[in-house]
Amino acid sequence: MHYLLFYDVVPDYVDRRVPLRAAHLAHAWAAADRGELVLGGALADPPDGAVLLFKCDSPGPVETFATSDPYVTNGLVARWRVREWTTVAGETAHNPIRKL
Repeated sequence: MHYLLFYDVVPDYVDRRVPLRAAHLAHAWAAADRGELVLGGALADPPDGAVLLFKCDSPGPVETFATSDPYVTNGLVARWRVREWTTVAGETAHNPIRKL
């Protein structure tokens, strides 16, 4: 299954993330190395959030990632949410549908 993790960040996120960025990136790359995190990154223009794509059997690893992310634990993320994403097109789609 695919899951999306959405972050809504605080207004001064860009400045406040500087001292936490190395720890956040290490956290993200560890999840990628475990095969859970597929892609992740901040939204731009305006930098008001981030989206991370996970591939796992349940939302549990995504929730664990969020609750232990240095950006979340240090108050840079105002709100986060996990959504199951039904992927149907593309090489890595979980439920590929080529024709109806």
